[in-house]
This record gives sequence, structure tokens and C-alpha cells, in this order.
Amino acid sequence: MSGQEEKKNITLLREERIKEIEMLREKNIDPFGKRFIGKWSIGEVVEHFNQIQVGEISQEKAVIAGRVKALRNHGKATFADLEDQTGKIQIYVKSNLIGLDLFEIFKGVSTGDIIGIDGSVFKTKTGELTILADHFTLLCKSIRTLPEKWHGLTDTEIRFRKRYLDLISNPDTRNIFIERSKIIKYIRDFLDRKGYLEVETPVLQPIPGGATAIPFITHHLSLHRDLYLKIAPELYLKRLLVGGIEKVYELNRNFRNEGISTKHNPEFTMLELYEAYADYHVMMEIAEEMISEVLQKLKGKLIIDYQGEKINFTPPWKRLTMYEAVESVTGIDLGKIKDEELVNLIKKYQLEIPENSTKGEVINELFEKEVEQTLIQPTFITDYPIEVSPLSKQKPGFPDIVERFELFIHKMELANAFTELNDPIEQQRRFLQQAKNKSSGEINQDFVDYDYVEALEYGMPPAGGMGIGIDRLVMLFTNQDSIREVILFPQLKKKE
Repeated sequence: MSGQEEKKNITLLREERIKEIEMLREKNIDPFGKRFIGKWSIGEVVEHFNQIQVGEISQEKAVIAGRVKALRNHGKATFADLEDQTGKIQIYVKSNLIGLDLFEIFKGVSTGDIIGIDGSVFKTKTGELTILADHFTLLCKSIRTLPEKWHGLTDTEIRFRKRYLDLISNPDTRNIFIERSKIIKYIRDFLDRKGYLEVETPVLQPIPGGATAIPFITHHLSLHRDLYLKIAPELYLKRLLVGGIEKVYELNRNFRNEGISTKHNPEFTMLELYEAYADYHVMMEIAEEMISEVLQKLKGKLIIDYQGEKINFTPPWKRLTMYEAVESVTGIDLGKIKDEELVNLIKKYQLEIPENSTKGEVINELFEKEVEQTLIQPTFITDYPIEVSPLSKQKPGFPDIVERFELFIHKMELANAFTELNDPIEQQRRFLQQAKNKSSGEINQDFVDYDYVEALEYGMPPAGGMGIGIDRLVMLFTNQDSIREVILFPQLKKKE
């Protein structure tokens, strides 16, 4: 069938169903229903009546509601499959049980309609749990036809643009988001148990801070000023450390006006947490304990399959400094590299970075290009160059290195953590350095958060902080290779 013929058929079917709706209204039947009291979930029905024997009919009645996924008409009786969020069950509707008038209405039910059923429960000869309907209620008439029932909705573009159809058609998609919700709940449970306080920080911020990224800009009419969608909550959360809230976290939406890929979406979910009197070693312990606990609760095991690889989350996880990681892959001893050799490294490894880049920037780029792709099992990469870590505290005895780690699993960065810089004089120096234009040397004062520096001047206790990408964690735990599979409504190009 051609595309034009398919569109014509869909239009005709839609018109036919609209006529059916008009006919129902003429009979004083509401095609879009009302509240439906006393319903069980299908999962509860299956669990409660599963022990019933073949040939036995329950005395207890079951009341369910859901979407009709299949119909099999047999004259004066009809079998149908009804589905809700918790599962699917067969229903059996007979004209002599529900009455001829109601059965005539039921004969007009189509796949996609939402109905309510109450009746007794039995098992067929093949052992299939079935509800024998005493009564049925039309709750919502579907005007459009569902995707083809045998193959579900497979067109990726349609799945992301019309997620509601994806959820109707593909139980696996629903399960991803049920598991996503559980993951977030288990994270909250863990942090609440550890004494962390959950807070909310502004989405609209006067200065984009806490991470290096291109912000989204909006304009506030009453304030007559531009504001920026949050790229990270870090500087606000650390203000709370100054204020005496010693353990704090936020599960927040961040917005970065950058590329879209299998690992990046402009709007994404992050967990950020901070603990006074801690450091990046404490954050490593928190990451290990929390992530492994969440996985154990979700899957009941610590070894999972991800994209053809067995990933073992059993603590302790591997730890390597960035220098050690680069040397293990390239053979280069970064401690012996002199500044004049940096240009040769850039050319040899075809690094996409200006030739006047600092040593730390070259090392970081070399790591990202050559090492990240080799990190399959959970691995903490520690001790980053100071030039790429403006909010981290220096490592004692190593002026060019900061106490920072990133957690990598299956070539993906999953977490980023620091021993937090709490020296206001050094913090201001780094902010100014970061805001300096490399070509002109001019400093963009609009991007220096002097209020945060002032907050530090009142005294912030030594602290550790960490951010974890929730979308990427869900990707790992649900075995998805694209971030768009774990975000309900991912950003897409405008439809032509």
C-alpha cells in the first residue's frame, strides 16, 4: 500500500469513528466516560487470582479498566485483550451475561478504546487467566487507529515525536520509564538515609555558572534583563554550605545550548550533592555505594549486560590518575612532557584544540580522544589539570593538579566530583582567568560570579561535591544506546 493510500484509509477510518461517536451520543451514551470507581490494576488481578484452577470460576469479582489491544469476535461472544500500565489480561464478553443492549454497544468497541470491565475470573483450557464480564463501561472512544498490532511502533522518528504512541505500542518503552522512576526513588532513599537535604535552586540565573557550557538566554520583561537557563546548580548549592546546610542535594534539570548526540540532550537531568568536611575520596565512596545499591535494588544483581559487554558494578571500582590512564594507553609519561612539546602532541594525535592551549588543556583533550573509549568497567579517573577544573581544590604538593575525579563506565562519563575550592581569593583569580578572551585578553565581567566569591569570603567549610548524569545512568541500567530512549520527550529537529 502506498503512503497516499494509507493516509486515505486512516482519514476514512477516523471519519467512521467520529460517526460512531455521534451515534453513541444519540443513544445518550457518553463516548468519553466518567470516573470509574473500584478498579484494580491488571497486575493486581493476575497476582490475586493466579492460583485459580482450570474450570473454576471465582466467586469474588474483579473490576478493571484499560485499553483494548485486540478483539476476537465469535457471534454472540467476544474475546478481547485489555491492557493497563501493569500488564495485559483476556476478557470474555457474552451477550446472554451482559444483556443484548449492552452487547450491541460492545460490538462497536474498537482496538484503542478504553473500557471498564467487572466480572468473575476463570482460566481457559490453555491456562490463560480471563475475566468473564458481567458488565462493561465505555470510558473513552479512540478516534485514531493504533499502530499495527503485531510489530508495534518501530519508526524511531515517530516513537520520539509521538511518545504516547510508543508507550501504548511498546511495553518495553513503558518499562524503561518505570525503571527510571525507581532509579530516582532509590537515589533519594539513599541520600535521605545518609542525612542529605533535598533542595531546589533557581532555573533562571543572572550568571551561567557551575560548569563550562553555552547557556540558553531568555529575557525577563519586568526586570529588564537577560537571564540564563541553569547549566548547573553548583554555585547555589555551595552557597548553602556557607549558610550551614552541611549535606545537600538536588535532582535538577540542566540546560546547555550545545550539540545533540546519543549521549547529549540540550535538557537533561543531573544529581548534584555536596557534603561539608568531606573531599573527593568521600565522593568516590558515595558514588560506589549509591550506584551499586540502586542497581542491586533495581535488578537484584551487580553484573549486567550493556551493549554486548558484561559490566561488573561490584565495589571497589578501579582508580587511575589521569596521567596513569594516558600513559597506559599512549605510553607517554606526562610528567616529563615540556611545554615546547605540546604542539607536537596536538599534531600527532590530531587534537581539536588551539596550538596556544595550556599543558592541562592538551592533556585533557588527549585523554578524551585516546583513553575514554577504552574505559569499559567502572573506573574513577582522578587528579585533573587545574586549567580544566576552575572550581576544584589543588592537590597538596602538585600546583598544576586538582583533587577531582570523573567516573567512566562503558566509554561514558557518568559522574564528575571535586574537593571543592573554598579559597575566595583563588576562586576569583580562576573566574577571571576563565572569563578572559584568549585572543584579546579582555575579561567578560558579566560572567564572573562576584556574589559567589563574596559568599566564600564569609567562609565555606572544606567540602566534597559530585554531579551524576541521571539519563546516562538510566541508559546503563536499562541497556539503551541512546539518551533519547530514556528521556520521555527528547529534543528533535523541527519537522519538515
